[in-house]
Amino acid sequence: MTTSAGLEQDQESETDGGSRLVIAIDGPSGAGKSSTSRGVATALGLRYLDTGSMYRALTWWLLERGADTTDPQAVARLAAQPVIEVSTDPRAPWTRVDGTEVSEAIRTREVTDTVSAVAAVPQVRAHLIAQQREIIAAAEGIVAEGRDIGTVVAPDAQVKVFLTADGAARASRRTAEASWSTQADQDRRDRLDAAQSEKAADAVRIDSTGLALDEVISLIVGLVPQTLQKSR
Repeated sequence: MTTSAGLEQDQESETDGGSRLVIAIDGPSGAGKSSTSRGVATALGLRYLDTGSMYRALTWWLLERGADTTDPQAVARLAAQPVIEVSTDPRAPWTRVDGTEVSEAIRTREVTDTVSAVAAVPQVRAHLIAQQREIIAAAEGIVAEGRDIGTVVAPDAQVKVFLTADGAARASRRTAEASWSTQADQDRRDRLDAAQSEKAADAVRIDSTGLALDEVISLIVGLVPQTLQKSR
């Protein structure tokens, strides 16, 4: 496994001044993106960005205010009002809205059932993607995960991964995280999120179905020196 010190040396030799390493991890719900991304960030000494939590935070805020989340125009008008903050520490992730800790509140079934519709509103995407790019640009190195990191948010990421697993495995993982989640819920999310879940042409596809978390993390960490070497 590449150490963070070794990684920094590779980065500095890549360009005259050294470049920020951005690892983009995309994939469908239940593929293991969050646990994997935190593990990779920890292993390499990088920051971590869960873009999905930002969409969830906005969705939670809209629901709390009784906004009509089925009305794209209403959602668009309100999208920029709440102050959404996320931790970039992979060991201590949190999400806040207007200073209120909402890390658990944004994982409820109501938010999960609503977030795809909110995230599909163009004004929402434009607003949050701008924030996500600012977070990525401010970090010395970062692992960002979501639906469209490698294609839209950070298309210039040096390392891109599309993490997937078969439907049964993903549904099982989602049920372990949220007991109310079912295969039908998983299928519905897949349909709603399809437009934002495209694999970048230069992304490495990793199927995590039969792999342990540590194995997936090691595979992605191993891609870093390989990718930097190829780009020289």
